[in-house]
Amino acid sequence: MHHYLGSGLANVWLRNGYRKQKTPFGVAVSLDDVAGLHRAIGLSLARQLRLSGREFRFLRKELGITQQALADALGYADAQALAKWERSARVPHAPGLILRQLYLESAERRHTKLGKLLAVLQATSDAPVPAKLVFEERPRKGWVREAV
Repeated sequence: MHHYLGSGLANVWLRNGYRKQKTPFGVAVSLDDVAGLHRAIGLSLARQLRLSGREFRFLRKELGITQQALADALGYADAQALAKWERSARVPHAPGLILRQLYLESAERRHTKLGKLLAVLQATSDAPVPAKLVFEERPRKGWVREAV
């Protein structure tokens, strides 16, 4: 068996699908299908109940999402929270769940409300918050917010 470290995860071992060759610099290992292996790792992680920091980082990178873009989509002011999670042993449940679902959607090529919701969140993250909400009571309508 080969201890595969190319994913950034310390707990991945390969039973087959690789070749070892002697070189002047030592033994080299080549994989037959790196993309397929990473997809299998990602699907396995996405179906787990919790993610470690390294697993969270693996899924984020496989999706091609930067820390800042994911932080924005999750409603965090900067990427420092994500950087902290990726260095830790455990990731908070909600962000881990969202990332796992996004990975499943991407890997299985299905587009659900979660992906659409995150797109909307990203598009509206810079929308201004009104400084003042003014309401007026109207006959037969009750309380109505005044248009700004």
